[in-house]
Amino acid sequence: MIALGLTLILSITGIVMLAHGEIYMIGAYVTYFFAVILRLNFFFAIVASMIIVGVLGIVIERFLFRRVRHDPDRALILAISLIIGLQTVVVLMSGTSSTLSIPSPIQGVVAFAGLRLSWERVITIIVSVILVTALLLFIHRTKMGQAMLAISQDSEAAALQGVKINPVYSTAMFLGFALAAAAGALVGAIFSLTPHMGSLAITKGIAVIILGGLGSIWGVIIGGLILGLLDGIIPAILSVQLADIIGFIVIIVILLVRPQGLLGHE
Repeated sequence: MIALGLTLILSITGIVMLAHGEIYMIGAYVTYFFAVILRLNFFFAIVASMIIVGVLGIVIERFLFRRVRHDPDRALILAISLIIGLQTVVVLMSGTSSTLSIPSPIQGVVAFAGLRLSWERVITIIVSVILVTALLLFIHRTKMGQAMLAISQDSEAAALQGVKINPVYSTAMFLGFALAAAAGALVGAIFSLTPHMGSLAITKGIAVIILGGLGSIWGVIIGGLILGLLDGIIPAILSVQLADIIGFIVIIVILLVRPQGLLGHE
């Protein structure tokens, strides 16, 4: 979902959203606030986090990135500034010493066909499938989704055909930020929350985009599954350190054979 949000923003707005890992982190902390501090339902907390962080994406696009839309260098510097700024805000509000986690709504383990998974991971799989399916339906079955596809292919031609650019950019930022927030909430129920938890997430997200192909949603989905399976299987056989190394070796080999990625275009 992090990679989907990244490729959605990149292919439509042209923004390399390096601060997407921090958006993922913000989503986890907002979910923690609703689920732990306010003691609200876990799934309601996720939805609330997606809406709040998604609106934050609209605000950031409208008042920050829209001003540097045609200046990639300034947009990149702005994204890096967001990384520092968001991390600092969270550190000041929560500190770095305390370990926070989001309680799962269901405790225990699920056993199926010799496979044992915690309920936190089962919920993560189910919610991820639902959100990815909803995104695909939105893109392919709605007028706004078709406008997003048109702009991702040729923004100038789409504008000449009457597509309003600004609302599409805002929608892309909302969806990209909301997906990152949901990912942070789900991972926060499995691992602990820290102000720097987005660093690994953005690294993996960029790796997935490169593997799947820039601008390809299905490429991102397939690339994410490939890296996810490698990260899940290799540590059980070899070691955690080798999982990252082998994952990047796989990416390099695929790019040598197909430089545009699995489903990317020339």
